[in-house]
Amino acid sequence: MDKEVQASSPDRVFRLIYRSRSTIPAPDRKVVLGKIFSQARSNNKAQRITGALLVSGDWFAQVLEGDEDRVRELYAEIGEDDRHDHVTLLETRALANRIFSRWAMARVSQDGEADIPLIAHTDGISPAAGHRITPEQDSVLSFLREATKPAHTQF
Repeated sequence: MDKEVQASSPDRVFRLIYRSRSTIPAPDRKVVLGKIFSQARSNNKAQRITGALLVSGDWFAQVLEGDEDRVRELYAEIGEDDRHDHVTLLETRALANRIFSRWAMARVSQDGEADIPLIAHTDGISPAAGHRITPEQDSVLSFLREATKPAHTQF
C-alpha cells in the first residue's frame, strides 16, 4: 500500500488515523463543522498538516499527515475536545510521502459516491473544485469508510 520509511529518516511523513463519535447535535452539525473546518484549515496549513475527514452519521474518521510531534499534539487536542467522544487510534506509521498533500479538508463519501474537497466558511461548508483520487488515497479512504461502519463502531 504505502512506502514505509524508518522513523529516523529526515524525509519521513507521519500519518495517524483515528475514529471518534461526534457529540455535535445533528441540527447544528453543518454550521459547527464549517467553523471547525475553517479554523482547522488555517491551523493545519500553518503546521503543515494535511489529511482527510470522513463524517458518517455520528462518526468521524480522519487521517492526519505531517511532522510526528505536531500530528500527535493535534490528536491529543482532539481527544480533549468535548465535540468528540470514543476517540480511538486506528493507525500510526511513518511514510516516504504525503498521500493527501493537496487536501486541507475533504468530505470522504460513502461507498459509491464521489469524494469532494471542501471549502469551509464560518456559516457552513461548500464543495471546492475536485482533484482526481490516487490509488494510494483510495486505499486510505476505503479504510476510513470501513472504520465507520456499524460493525466497527459498537462500544
